[in-house]
This record gives sequence, C-alpha cells and structure tokens, in this order.
Amino acid sequence: QVQLVESGGGLVQAGGPLRLSCAASGRTVSSHAVAWFRHAPVNKREFVSGAGWSGQITHYAESVKGRFTISRDNAKNMIYLQMNSLKPEDTAVYYCAVSPELDGTWESEADYDYWGQGTQVTVSS
Repeated sequence: QVQLVESGGGLVQAGGPLRLSCAASGRTVSSHAVAWFRHAPVNKREFVSGAGWSGQITHYAESVKGRFTISRDNAKNMIYLQMNSLKPEDTAVYYCAVSPELDGTWESEADYDYWGQGTQVTVSS
C-alpha cells in the first residue's frame, strides 16, 4: 500500500555531508513512525535513526548521534536524513522504512512494514 523511494545517495569524501530523501506514495505516512536503516555487505541491516509521527520525537544509533539528523515533511509525504561528518564506515545502502503505528521500538526491523529499495552511500577516505 505504501511505496517508498530513496534518493540522494552517492560518492562523498570523508567529512562531507549528504542528504537522503525518501518519497512516500500510495497513502499518507503522516500517522506513521518512520526510520532509516543501513546495510553494508559484511553487516546485518542496522538501525540508523527513527522519528515518530510528528517528527518531534527522534532516535539515533549511537554511532551516528550528533552527526545525522532525521526529519520529515508530512505535508509533502517526505522523510529526510541529513548526514554530516561522514566516515568511511558509514558506507552502506540506506533504506527508509514505515511503521503502521505512531511510533515503534525504533531499532527493530520487525517494527516496520514497508521498505524502500535503498540508495547507495559511499564514503571515501
């Protein structure tokens, strides 16, 4: 029912910024918690950041706290991830996800029902 398309990934030098966008379609996601996860080839998919329905309550993985910022524009049905001070270890495919609830357990993949196809972020040294 909900389709998610990520964009904004690419190649960036360490220390640089990148902004990811996730466009939701099919129905509004204004009443749903949302999140960003990432998946590097040698790692499991891991939680990066999540936001409640209003975007006022947010959560971050310890590894990105202070560097990444999640936001959302419910009027535009958009979800964003601003990434600053990027490190090579941030290299991964980044996915946005949507929960059927107002909020969720944040760090659990099982809390999210809908996933995008991902966008590649590569951080060079």
